[in-house]
Amino acid sequence: MSLVNELVESGVHFGHRASRWNPKMRPYIYARRNLIHIIDVRETIRGLLRARKYLSDVAGRGSLILFVGTKRQASETVAREAARAGMPFVSERWLGGTLTNFRTIRDRLSRLEELEAIRQGEAIKSYSKKMQSTLNREYRKIYRNLNGMRTMSRLPECLFVIDPRKEKNAVKEARVLGIPVVSLIDTDCDPDTVDLPIPGNDDSLRSIELICRLIADSVVAGKAQAVLQQQAAKDEARAQAAEKAAERAAADKAAADKAAEQKAAEDKDADTAS
Repeated sequence: MSLVNELVESGVHFGHRASRWNPKMRPYIYARRNLIHIIDVRETIRGLLRARKYLSDVAGRGSLILFVGTKRQASETVAREAARAGMPFVSERWLGGTLTNFRTIRDRLSRLEELEAIRQGEAIKSYSKKMQSTLNREYRKIYRNLNGMRTMSRLPECLFVIDPRKEKNAVKEARVLGIPVVSLIDTDCDPDTVDLPIPGNDDSLRSIELICRLIADSVVAGKAQAVLQQQAAKDEARAQAAEKAAERAAADKAAADKAAEQKAAEDKDADTAS
């Protein structure tokens, strides 16, 4: 099945009611049908191709891409596809300061690991039942909000966002820090708030699943390409090292042969003189 057919079947071209549109989305709208805006699939493909190439390059450099999607339709898909791509994600709730106050977030992740160690060991039994309940409640809260960012040891290179209106706080923090934002945007969104817009239905589960899958595929491909390039570089380095070793061995042999010839000549001259 072609990409166009997949996009159309997933309903990616259905926008919001015309009365809810953002005029800045005009270049991405094809027509209006029954008071519903129809998104130009050509613009969707154009934005998707740009986004996939950029995110593949980012992943190939070993940088982090933070997947963000907390709306009900996107939460599970974002978590699944980000995990498949080996990238951090936020699928439950965006905590204020996740990017701009990242040090505090790292402290909370350390607390999560500490709580897990307590719950999995014998230490939990030394606490009262009330304290155990408090610790379990704290653990569940931190786990729900921050578990997807366990692997985020540094700020991400870019964000992939489902619906920048819903995730306005994430987009705002990214812009403050100069972090590029790639986003699936519907007809009620402002494309100026993101760097690489992918015009499309951000409310349909099938549309979100398709776009997230394609984006995750690009990230996985970028990482795989990087591994191949690293392996090729190692093989080339080994080949160059072997070639240099062979050249040194040949030079050493030539020097040894020359020394042997000189020794033989000196011995011959000595015999002649005697």
